Amino acid sequence: MIETHHLTKKYGNTVAVDDLSLTVRPGELFGFLGPNGAGKTTTIRMLTGLLRPTSGTAQVAGHDILTETLQVKASIGYLAENPFMYDKLTGREFLRFVAELYRVEEAGREQRINRLLELFELADKGDDLIGSYSHGMRQKMGLCSVLVHNPQILFLDEPTTGLDPRSARLVKDILRGLVERGVTVFMSSHILEIVQNMCDRVGIINKGKLIAVGNLEELRAQAQAEGSSLEDIFLSLTGGAEYREVAAYLQEER
Repeated sequence: MIETHHLTKKYGNTVAVDDLSLTVRPGELFGFLGPNGAGKTTTIRMLTGLLRPTSGTAQVAGHDILTETLQVKASIGYLAENPFMYDKLTGREFLRFVAELYRVEEAGREQRINRLLELFELADKGDDLIGSYSHGMRQKMGLCSVLVHNPQILFLDEPTTGLDPRSARLVKDILRGLVERGVTVFMSSHILEIVQNMCDRVGIINKGKLIAVGNLEELRAQAQAEGSSLEDIFLSLTGGAEYREVAAYLQEER
């Protein structure tokens, strides 16, 4: 469902994404990890048609991101880390607005909106102004909005940020249910425990380069870290030496 071929993005002399080649299979929940500034969000923005790559290309849902941008956008749902919403609309009005943008048929539209509000436990808040929502409620409303047109692929940038444990568990369960129905999910997150428990495979990017990809056992083999957690693998591949220096310093200070 997602294929990148030597995808590269430069800003002047800075290489944000460097020669990225990656495949994500249909119906897969793929985790995309990396330190701050590693290129995760830049990659997602290129794949969703918001940024034009400097070189290379990619196909999303069978469409070329350079020549078939509208078809790509029609096939996906994208939730940014800090999604923009209209504070003067109610939640229900906002979902109607998004549904119209995606040309969701009027027949069954209200039923789908009501079902999404119930699914994300927002039914009693659907007629309140979005400006009155807490951060967690806005995050769940954002997820409703990317699902309203029934996309084939979801791109989620830190989808559980700011959610309480109950809401985070709800989102995890919903995403797994979508994957079981054949939806492909490409998810960036800093919460490694969630990624380890949810994702079928994981890609790790560092300084713009993809340095490891696979399921947990494959990542352990690549990092030569048998039995390690995803957190340990991540640290060993992206900055284990610095981490160990900090740990040693703290130990000396005791």
